[in-house]
Amino acid sequence: MIPVRFAPEVSDEIAEAALWYEARRRGLGNEFLAEIETTLPIIGSRPQSFPRLDNVSPLYEIRRALLPRFPYAVVSLVWVEELRVLAIAHAKRRPGYWLSRVR
Repeated sequence: MIPVRFAPEVSDEIAEAALWYEARRRGLGNEFLAEIETTLPIIGSRPQSFPRLDNVSPLYEIRRALLPRFPYAVVSLVWVEELRVLAIAHAKRRPGYWLSRVR
């Protein structure tokens, strides 16, 4: 399993989404967080099993893992030594806003 690291903005995205869900129903924010925590080790253990994004430069191996229950995706850049989570992105809003995080 390769290490999973977050781009600096990802923690804020997670917190914002969790707060939004918590405001909708008590406990739902924690359920959102739990789903992310369950998904990250799966991505770290087999990142190539998730679809590669076609609309980005072929120089980068950027993949997307959809959360099963929530309309969010874990967008990650696969490197040999680590997996960098670029965004926890809503699946229907602001596509590609995270592209500036690819360095």
